Amino acid sequence: MTELPPGPPPGKPTAASRTTLSHIMTQNDVNLLGTVHGGVIMKLVDDAAGAVAGRHSGGPAVTAAMDEMVFVEPVKVGDLVHVRAQCNWTGRTSMEIGVKVLAERWNEATPATRVATAYLVFAAVDEQGRPRPVPPVLPESERDRRRFKEAQIRRTHRLARRREITELRAGRAPS
Repeated sequence: MTELPPGPPPGKPTAASRTTLSHIMTQNDVNLLGTVHGGVIMKLVDDAAGAVAGRHSGGPAVTAAMDEMVFVEPVKVGDLVHVRAQCNWTGRTSMEIGVKVLAERWNEATPATRVATAYLVFAAVDEQGRPRPVPPVLPESERDRRRFKEAQIRRTHRLARRREITELRAGRAPS
């Protein structure tokens, strides 16, 4: 008797894997302009998104793409940076993780300022590095449902862009 492959894992609510990482920016993190280097922020973003992807998928997940990263405000030495991430959308083996980066002065009781946003795509992998199924994400709020729909739009655009570039490189006119 042939064993059937397992079906998709049961769904998980958005809140199940939501994560916040916080880090105080130091002199080691600055660029030539004296503000925190964008690459330092990008690493924190990837770390937080990776934690969410692993938690949501229940195992290893790798960064497949950074769909978008927008820097809104500079981050300064001494800022306490909070990186908030959640799973916005899932496919069969991939997930979009949305990330918001906030900064506040470490020694002041002032509100945090949004300094960056990003959307990353992660693929869940097995022990051999092959794609594996991920649980569907179950949006819990109207905001989560909006994020899910926006992630679908980003995916459609990402795949269309990839297809057009592939066709162009193959000498065919993009459709």
